[in-house]
Amino acid sequence: MSPRDIFFIRFLLAYVCIWFFEQRRLWANNLKDEFLFMLLGVTGGSLYFMLSNTALEYTQASNAALLGCTAPILTIFLSRLLLKDEKLSRYVWLGSILAIVGVAFVVFNGQFALQVSPLGDVLVLLSALSWALYIILLKRLGNRYPTLFITRKVFFYGILTLLPLFLHTPLNINLGLLKTPVVLGSLLYLGIIASLCCFFLWNTAVKKLGAVRTGNYIYLSPLVTMVASVLIMNEVITITALVGTVLILASVALAERR
Repeated sequence: MSPRDIFFIRFLLAYVCIWFFEQRRLWANNLKDEFLFMLLGVTGGSLYFMLSNTALEYTQASNAALLGCTAPILTIFLSRLLLKDEKLSRYVWLGSILAIVGVAFVVFNGQFALQVSPLGDVLVLLSALSWALYIILLKRLGNRYPTLFITRKVFFYGILTLLPLFLHTPLNINLGLLKTPVVLGSLLYLGIIASLCCFFLWNTAVKKLGAVRTGNYIYLSPLVTMVASVLIMNEVITITALVGTVLILASVALAERR
């Protein structure tokens, strides 16, 4: 299955499921907000996932993991430009620098193998910028609309803006493949857990904590991946990765200070 096929199925599953919880209203209060919701679906949905998935075809996974964690820093810059109410202390900046160093330690896990791949690396940075824009837009809409409504809109416009891509390469859903337990289980996980539940939780966090503070928790993603790789894939953690873990945890704690 292509990245587009997987993205379409996971967002469609999430959109269908969320209707069981949010179905009271269809549209935003005005056309401007409806347009912002469409941008949410693009920046946090179709554009973000297509950029990040396509990038992996041209660059290393380690490059993608490291450069993808620039999203919080980009969020800081955008919040200064677009969100005048976001107060940023020096701890946020120090925490961001510390986190990038920690992420690099964890990602490479003692085996430094960074290779510059211009096209792929640029695509990863663009995907990080797309997610940063998503967080900023989410902050603007979060105080005026329920989180479930916002999340449903993200799924709807994410699907809608992906459809033109299928004019070039049609959607390919192999029904026989979907009968395979591991494939069906993976898609259900991506749709219900990684999309519906996680987007709802993330959107709630942005509403309560703000764009910058929530964005800083992205730095924990490589740490969680490392722990999962040990438990599931029996990978080995080096001293370098442990140092990176300490730096990441310290950076998040530092960014939480006022």
